[in-house]
Amino acid sequence: MAEPTAAVELVSSEAFVKGCAAIGAGLAVGLAGIGAGAGESGIGAAAVGAIAEDRGFLGLGLLFTVIPETIVIFGLVISFILMFAY
Repeated sequence: MAEPTAAVELVSSEAFVKGCAAIGAGLAVGLAGIGAGAGESGIGAAAVGAIAEDRGFLGLGLLFTVIPETIVIFGLVISFILMFAY
């Protein structure tokens, strides 16, 4: 009778860490993008309304619209750290 063999191969510790780092990097960029998009939706609508009433709010509206984008940049930096540190 044939011996049963395990079809599952053990994953090395290094490969597991690299896989987890890749998943973490993807989550860092993806969730940061979703959060920034949710934040920008309300800010952008308010900025357009304020600019429609008074042109003087153009610079302030653009500034407040750009601020949530820093979250995405931080997520991208974290993903690079995760990908290249391990």
